[in-house]
Amino acid sequence: MSLINISICLSELPKDKIKQAANGKKYINLTVARRKGVSQFGETHTVYVSNTKEERDAKTPVVYVGTGREFQSQPVAPTMEAIESMPTAGIVDDLPF
Repeated sequence: MSLINISICLSELPKDKIKQAANGKKYINLTVARRKGVSQFGETHTVYVSNTKEERDAKTPVVYVGTGREFQSQPVAPTMEAIESMPTAGIVDDLPF
């Protein structure tokens, strides 16, 4: 499993990009992208405000608002001690078939 923990600077969010939905809640569209390399702080992703197609065509600068770090969970292999201490299964011969 892969998780990405991100940190967003709320003071950098442009107010004109925050939209209020019919339910009264406020939303902003963000994009999380993988960095080309790992930063000096171990960050693997960057977070920025999503631009519309028109903004991309007009080459509007991207507003970066955060960073992220990916974590990979790895299965833990049992140790020899754990395997040796496991109970053994006995033979059960009470099946009706």
